[in-house]
Order: sequence, then C-alpha cells, then structure tokens
Amino acid sequence: MVVMGQVFAPYGIKGWIKVLPYTETIDSLLDFPSWWLGREGHWQETRVIEAQVHGKSVVARIEASRDRNDAERLKGMQVAVPREMLPEAGENEYYWSDLIGLQVVNPEGKILGLVESIIETGANDVLEVKGEKTCLIPFVSEFVLDVDMKGRKILAEWGEDW
Repeated sequence: MVVMGQVFAPYGIKGWIKVLPYTETIDSLLDFPSWWLGREGHWQETRVIEAQVHGKSVVARIEASRDRNDAERLKGMQVAVPREMLPEAGENEYYWSDLIGLQVVNPEGKILGLVESIIETGANDVLEVKGEKTCLIPFVSEFVLDVDMKGRKILAEWGEDW
C-alpha cells in the first residue's frame, strides 16, 4: 500500500470526510474509485461514492461513512491505494514510499542512516535521515548524487558533521 493522505476531520453531517492529500497534486486521490483506510498497516477497502477538491484538501463521501459519527471515528486514518494501481514513476522520479527505509551513504562510504521520512518544504523535498544523528538532506541533485533502488541506497554529498 502507498499512503496518499490522511483523514483529518468530518465534513458536514452526512458522513463526508476531509482528507489531507500527501500527493504532488491535490486532486490525485480523485483518480481512484476505492481507497484503503487504516492505521499501522491494517487496511480496509472502501468505495468512493463522491469526492472533490476543497481548498487544499479533498472532501469525500465513502461507503465506510454513513453519518457524522462514522466520519468522526475515521479521523486520523491513513488513506492508501495498492502500489500496482499507481503509474510507473518516470526517470529520476520516485514515490516517497519507495525512498523510506533506504540507506544513505556519503562518497567517503560513511553510512549516514536510513530515510525515516520526507518533508515537503515548498522549495524542495527534504530527506529526514536517522542514524547516529538526524540529518535533513535536501532532495536536490547538488546533495543527492544517486538513488539506487535495486541496491536500496542513496549516495548523498553530505558530511558527518553537517
């Protein structure tokens, strides 16, 4: 599963939910007829009845939520889709979920740690790398020299003491 967003609030009284998308474009979730809701890897499929962009979020009416009480219970749930439903990433493009857990090393061979998360800053994405210490490495070609998905490694121009 690839997490695409999170339910953050009910919307109205008829069971609609508000979702904060984690996607590059806000309307990406609208492409999927079903979403999988869950926490900690326990997923339940639900059909999307109706959905639309609402400011910087998506509001949706889904099968799993018939009234405001149902929508309240869904607050905090992650919204995901199966990996095979996503289009192939282009050359030098990566899904965030594919980068999580990759080992990060510098050109000197020093292991900096593992990608724990990715932070969207507006200007560029930033890798949060946890090892002996936490590093925040901008995901730009100046610092990220190579991403080896098969080898599960990222080569980053980053010093141990930065």
